[in-house]
Amino acid sequence: MGKELSTIAFAPQDRVRFRHKVRHCLDTLAQMLDEGTFASCELTGLEIELNLVDADARPAMRNAEVLDHLADPTFQTELGRFNLELNTPPRSIAGDGLGAYEKEIVETLRRAGEHAAKAESGLVLIGMLPTLEPEHLVLANLSANHRYRLLNDEMAGARGEQFDLDIAGVERLRSASDSIVPEAACTSVQFHLQVSPDRFARYWNASQAIAGVQVAIGANSPYFHGRRLWAETRIALFEQATDVRSEELKAQGVRPRVWFGERWITSVFDLFEENVRYFPPLLPIMTDEDPTAVRAVGGVPHLGELRLHNGTVYRWNRPVYDVMDGRPHLRVENRVLPSGPTVVDLLANAAFYFGLTRQLAEEERPIWSRLSFATAEDNFHRGARFGLDATMHWPTVGELPVAELVRSVLLPKAHQGLDRFGVDPAHRDRLLGIIEERCRAGRNGATWQTGAVQAAEQRGLPRSAALRDMLLRYWALQQTNAPVHEWPVD
Repeated sequence: MGKELSTIAFAPQDRVRFRHKVRHCLDTLAQMLDEGTFASCELTGLEIELNLVDADARPAMRNAEVLDHLADPTFQTELGRFNLELNTPPRSIAGDGLGAYEKEIVETLRRAGEHAAKAESGLVLIGMLPTLEPEHLVLANLSANHRYRLLNDEMAGARGEQFDLDIAGVERLRSASDSIVPEAACTSVQFHLQVSPDRFARYWNASQAIAGVQVAIGANSPYFHGRRLWAETRIALFEQATDVRSEELKAQGVRPRVWFGERWITSVFDLFEENVRYFPPLLPIMTDEDPTAVRAVGGVPHLGELRLHNGTVYRWNRPVYDVMDGRPHLRVENRVLPSGPTVVDLLANAAFYFGLTRQLAEEERPIWSRLSFATAEDNFHRGARFGLDATMHWPTVGELPVAELVRSVLLPKAHQGLDRFGVDPAHRDRLLGIIEERCRAGRNGATWQTGAVQAAEQRGLPRSAALRDMLLRYWALQQTNAPVHEWPVD
């Protein structure tokens, strides 16, 4: 979530000045895109969100203590006191890159687990903790970072009333909150893919086209507040728990801040410009940087106001502008997938995303010329709701079960895309093989969780005890790093 902020109130003129500065940054970005000064190397990155639990698999509100023990800048707080985030150093996936990712993350989490134990906590990779209860998702359990409280206050103020939750899945949940803290239940993995400006639109469009498939095969969040909801309930919860629009604004067609988008793009500028045009500032924090003056002396502006504003518009595939080693670059931040179940499952999901996106983006006839944007969005919500039981619409094949679509159409393309990256064939085949076997077995994190809970309930456990029993087994199996399709259900 970025740097700590100490400002606690904003005057109307602060918002006016910030809006002008954001537009100045946007104009500067347009000039930089025209000049072609961006880095274009093929680097990737991963951000992995974690949950902290106690020995009984209940959420542990101890992220500050765990971070003190870790003393590792690659770990940061997230919204809730039971959340952490691990940021892996960027790297190429060519050659042994994916294997190096896996080894590094496994070892980092092992060390982090040892430090977390000093704070009587354990680390769990999962889309939503099934042992979370309403009393856990309150303001008192917001992480101790000024930005989180400030963001909550601004979003709650913009909403002007409670945030309503109404999620109808296998079961139904209706709830309400006076804060955005329920968002903390959503823990995800984000894949970053650095691309050149002239190719950005193709990679973003490809990412949008496959978002439904990704979430269907990677779903890992079937339970919230004791109810079985969507295969990937995290999608519905995040959309509703941060919706600052009143019913009247929804009826007027005002865009939600958690947004799939509404069209294919032709330039990365389209996305930044839409964010500025459609969304009022939430955190009007000004920097001292004058982008024009920085460029006049040959420097690279950080465009802090534009980046801050961009970070408060929660696209499922977000554009990122950043500066590294004195060079500006652009990234697609793919945000659709939940955390877990294991590190190797995460890397299999990453291999599938990077490979398939690369291949679709480089094909002569792009997928987005044959797939309507509305269909891509419909696929996305089908995948989130039904997981591996979803059917998807795909050009040339029509309606197809998602597992069949992946195995017969998309996995060969992912193989080709990883070859374009220069990935070692052994890593390519092992990781994409996990995706194939997951589809063949019909088992991802969501189906394993629901099967394990049903088995526990058949043994006579009530739902709350069955969820706790399932999570304890999940936690133990996660530490083996065996892919979830190999896990025993009972």
